[in-house]
Amino acid sequence: MYGSAAIVILGLFLLIMLVLSVKVIRPYQKGLVERLGKFNRILEPGIHFIVPFMEKVKKVDMREHVIDVPPQEVICKDNVVVTVDAVVYYQIMDPVKVTYNVSNFLMAIIKLAQTNLRAIIGEMELDETLSGRDIINARLREELDKITDRWGVKVTRVEIQRIDPPRDIQEAMAKQMTAEREKRAMILIAEGERESAIKKAEGEKQAAILRAEGEKQRQILVAEGQAEAIRKVLEALKLADEKYLALQYIERLPELGKQGNLIVPYDTESLIGLLRVLQKVGERSQENKG
Repeated sequence: MYGSAAIVILGLFLLIMLVLSVKVIRPYQKGLVERLGKFNRILEPGIHFIVPFMEKVKKVDMREHVIDVPPQEVICKDNVVVTVDAVVYYQIMDPVKVTYNVSNFLMAIIKLAQTNLRAIIGEMELDETLSGRDIINARLREELDKITDRWGVKVTRVEIQRIDPPRDIQEAMAKQMTAEREKRAMILIAEGERESAIKKAEGEKQAAILRAEGEKQRQILVAEGQAEAIRKVLEALKLADEKYLALQYIERLPELGKQGNLIVPYDTESLIGLLRVLQKVGERSQENKG
């Protein structure tokens, strides 16, 4: 009976020792083995066996982490108090350093970030602080990275969440922004009216030019039509029988003699021109008598 109990106890003891000796390291972790209080080795992800009661494993998360830096009041270079809130992203690169070189890493990096924020913003004026978040982020990350390097930590990113000036300054800035928006709106309206006036004047100018061009073309066409009519009349007169025209001239000589002095041309072309003139004169006389 005592022998069976001893075997059971021994079995339980071996089972407990087996359970205590098996350590599972997750893919995002690394294990630090301490043997009798002294660092011995690093365990990679997977299943490992240790010596119970002699060795102890500390697991370190190697993933990227974020720390929220609590809001704090900072005085700018122009003596304006602003409230600053930031977040810090970091990743452990050396699990040995982060475990043994700093006692409370999270508290250390928060205090370090607050101290450097006060130093950086204290060198800047309010306008530079509000518009220079990227500069503050870059400088803060650089300063933190210099110190955390000996802790085996890499600061990957720093973001300023908010920079809040005092309420009276916020109200003044809001009024200034409203005035700037109204100013831009008035400028845009004035520029639109000016562009509209310019476009209207250009349109009227173009319309006047087109009207003038149309009138010019009309007059040219009318003149060309009259010239064409005159040319056809002259051609018709040239084709008329010269004897008939001469006879008409002789018949009208007594009537023409009564109207005053008369020059008698000798050539046929001059005679034809004279006949045209006399014909018009005779037509006018008949109209006056009628």
